[in-house]
Amino acid sequence: MIGLGLVGLAAASLAAHGTWYRNSWIFGAALHRLPGVDDVVSLTFDDGPNPQATPVILDVLRREGVPATFFILGRHADRWPSLVRRVADEGHQLGNHGYWHRKLHRRGPAYVRDDLTRGTDAITGASGGVRPRHFRAPHGFRSPWVTSIARTLGQRTVGWSLGVWDSARPGTGEIVRRSVAGMLAGSILLLHDGDGYDPEGDRRQTADALPLIIDGLRARGFRFATLPA
Repeated sequence: MIGLGLVGLAAASLAAHGTWYRNSWIFGAALHRLPGVDDVVSLTFDDGPNPQATPVILDVLRREGVPATFFILGRHADRWPSLVRRVADEGHQLGNHGYWHRKLHRRGPAYVRDDLTRGTDAITGASGGVRPRHFRAPHGFRSPWVTSIARTLGQRTVGWSLGVWDSARPGTGEIVRRSVAGMLAGSILLLHDGDGYDPEGDRRQTADALPLIIDGLRARGFRFATLPA
């Protein structure tokens, strides 16, 4: 009886790890760092586009010559397709963040497939035909079928190395400090150019922090790249 209890506890612990830990291997591998390049890091943005923050962020990236990856919400792509098109036209990588930004670990396979497919279609249509090859689950929460469904759509699941809670709006200086201090070689940084729940949510702190983040990471000797396929 004790042995069965321990087995059940172990199984529950593994399931919790797979659900809640963004980089868990339990429900399928999630890319969480850049492989094999010592001085390269990656900037990623979730929940956009956003009419206030995304254009400012794109202006900074263009001025600095830095590529980034944008995990776009399908419903925001439908609302602001010109911003998605600009992301693609300026050479950045498009990733799928689903359509609704609902927590997928609470949803069945049919819902997950519909959400990811609708997100893919919205992004592809808004961008002028660029189909996303990466997927990031909202909040990083997954179930046993999320990663496998993304794979059937030709999308690699992505976690992140460093999240700085910029969505909580702790202040521009704090976003910069956390980002520059926390990055390691090969890190994938999670930032937000939009709000998953409010289409016009305030992400100006992140936009204002970005040039200082880039300067700080360059001062540490880092270069920038998008995600591997």
